[in-house]
Amino acid sequence: MIEQNFSLTPPKSLPSQTSAGTDESALGITLCVVIPTFNEAANVEPLIKRLYKVLEGVNWEVIFVDDDSPDATATVLRSLASRYPRVRCLRRVGRRGLSSACVEGMLASTATYLAVMDADLQHDETILPAMLSSLRDEPYDLVIGTRYIEGGGVGEWDTKRQRGSAIATLLSQRLLKLEVRDPMSGFFMLRREVIDGAVYKLSNIGFKIMLDLIVSAEKPLRIRELPYQFGIRQHGESKLDNRVMWDYLMLLLDKMVGRYLPIRFVSFALIGGTGVFVHLLALGISRFVVPDNFTLGQAAATSIAMVFNFTLNNSLTYRDKQLKGMRYFGGLLKFVLACSLGAFANVGVASFIFNDSGDWILSGLAGILVGLMWNYSATALFVWPQRKGP
Repeated sequence: MIEQNFSLTPPKSLPSQTSAGTDESALGITLCVVIPTFNEAANVEPLIKRLYKVLEGVNWEVIFVDDDSPDATATVLRSLASRYPRVRCLRRVGRRGLSSACVEGMLASTATYLAVMDADLQHDETILPAMLSSLRDEPYDLVIGTRYIEGGGVGEWDTKRQRGSAIATLLSQRLLKLEVRDPMSGFFMLRREVIDGAVYKLSNIGFKIMLDLIVSAEKPLRIRELPYQFGIRQHGESKLDNRVMWDYLMLLLDKMVGRYLPIRFVSFALIGGTGVFVHLLALGISRFVVPDNFTLGQAAATSIAMVFNFTLNNSLTYRDKQLKGMRYFGGLLKFVLACSLGAFANVGVASFIFNDSGDWILSGLAGILVGLMWNYSATALFVWPQRKGP
């Protein structure tokens, strides 16, 4: 059930007393605003001041979930918390990701209602009271701040970003059968029971936690969309990069096939599929360089594809465990060693088929398929192992 509001009427008053005359503070926190941060030190105090202004009369708190920002955002927040008692900071060390940060922040609060917004001052905090009124006074489970109905807008986005957002929106609407006008929104508020019911099914991939919540919910959500104008970043840099789209595609795939296959395996296989073209290209070139030695050409093509696959998997499949600097080369060595058995099987099977059939394309593909399962299992265990502890 979805309702799009095409105009914002002033929200109903939010009294600090319940109908029974009990002070809300005695009943616990009403609203928690969860804000994931990474290098947002210059933005957090202006945002805190805005929240204090618009949420006057509400028993609320704000939890900043900081992924160990190099600009010392967490240190700034600890200092601010001494002056703003509603501020809490949850600092995460050794892990990163917007979706998982939002989930951890929501689970860390006891509030009845939970809101999620960005720290970059681009979300319009003035509609938070209207969101809260919709949940408290009307039968909605989720209220979304949307840019794509009358009264909303994307601000000063360039054509490239507008086109990218439109494509991502269309993909989620068509592939996941969503009726929400702005499924890519990162600005929303929900009842606590929504996250409690969906938490074990969440993918925690990428940056679109709201989309994940809608699809993972125990039952269809009653949704309302309120318009807002997307603002302009004042400080810091956008976190959007080329890997964000990959994460988004992995989220969509996880929601479609995750019950059957681990999403890391899907990513690993897709990258391996891309590596097939690299492998076949190198093998084709070898037909001119060493035309009488297929085994040598297959071995060289396998090595080139292996480096290619490691680099992409390190950047995309295992982004949360990405190896950098000298650790990259150490990881590459482990990757090569872990895949050595698969590589030997690859070359052996391909050579056997080629000697029997003379078909170099079929032979190369057969070798690749033999090594896939081994490569995934071995590298997951030895190159990017599961971290111990928090």
